[in-house]
Amino acid sequence: MERQIHMQNIMREKMMAMQIARARELFYWFGSFYLISCAGMLLGFKKTRKPLTLVPFLPLTFIVGYQADMAYGTKLHRIKGEAENILQHESHLVSLPLGIPGLTAIEGARLHHSKEESLQKAHEVFL
Repeated sequence: MERQIHMQNIMREKMMAMQIARARELFYWFGSFYLISCAGMLLGFKKTRKPLTLVPFLPLTFIVGYQADMAYGTKLHRIKGEAENILQHESHLVSLPLGIPGLTAIEGARLHHSKEESLQKAHEVFL
């Protein structure tokens, strides 16, 4: 049982590392897009002197800032803290509908599934 718990934890850590790596890779793309877009907006503003050319600057800044916080900042620590708070104080939000399935429910579902499979095979043979 302890080995299984350690194995599941290692798999969880690997999945989290993959998500962080994905966020960092996405940040590179967003950052590049942001820099190119900002350069284009500034050149457009310089030519036209219309402030509307700078409007996309604000939402793009929020998007890149969010992604930077996720990839390199403390966002994951804040998410983890909020998840711990939910588990401690609002556990009803994460409970399974109808509770945790017991052995009898699992066995009943398995038997029901095997009966359906055998009926399906018999129906296919009959046709």
